[in-house]
Amino acid sequence: MRQELKIDDRTLSYLDFGGPGRPLLALHGGMSEGAAFTGLAEALGTEWRVIAPDQRGHGDSDRAPDYGREGFVADAVALLDHLGIEAPVALLGYSLGGLNAYHLAAAHPHRVGALIDVEATVEIHPEESEWFSFLRAMRYTAPSTEELLAAAGPVGAAFVAPALRPLPDRTGWRLPFHPQDMLDAIEACRGDHWDAWLASDCPALLVHGARSGTLTKEVADAMVSRRPGTSYAPLDGDHFAPFQDPQGLYQAVGEFLAAL
Repeated sequence: MRQELKIDDRTLSYLDFGGPGRPLLALHGGMSEGAAFTGLAEALGTEWRVIAPDQRGHGDSDRAPDYGREGFVADAVALLDHLGIEAPVALLGYSLGGLNAYHLAAAHPHRVGALIDVEATVEIHPEESEWFSFLRAMRYTAPSTEELLAAAGPVGAAFVAPALRPLPDRTGWRLPFHPQDMLDAIEACRGDHWDAWLASDCPALLVHGARSGTLTKEVADAMVSRRPGTSYAPLDGDHFAPFQDPQGLYQAVGEFLAAL
């Protein structure tokens, strides 16, 4: 189920969960990978064929020269072309992946038939993020998994431990992302993204962690009210609500997709 394609000599790795259903392209959040959608793919069953890339700089995909929106969007389009999917797809993205998703819908509206934004806001100010201190303290490689997890501190168990990779020469281990790439990716998100959010007109769902500090209730309400055809689904949790309340996520996504 794990496959790959080459884009400008870079490897883009992806999981295709297969099945006869309609395609759903799922874009993970920062510091994550396509495997994060395994539970969603199982919950949706055969009605939907979930395709989940490791976005550039994440998982088994190669690092990239930049982490701006154009690069992420181009990778997603290249994957759809590689798979021969020309009809509009359902598109889901969480956090960083959600930002990339609604930019993809804005730039290529004919490729997206429905949009699911999970905890991706439209007003991003990286200087307010606590991730800078975590990422700067991390190590990309180490002789042992224990050393990598220790350097990752409080984010180690949630983001690092399940996805550590052995080095090719088997002399140690690496993170599923390079800390500097994640810092660059966060900085590249900076700004006001209202224009991109409002640029598409396909049916959309905004999934919101009710206690999220990343996507506030005020901004979430404005995103729903200002974009026609957008529905709202709250989850019990904060920005990490998809992991804190996975069944709530699966239900909200399943009900939205069933109504298309």
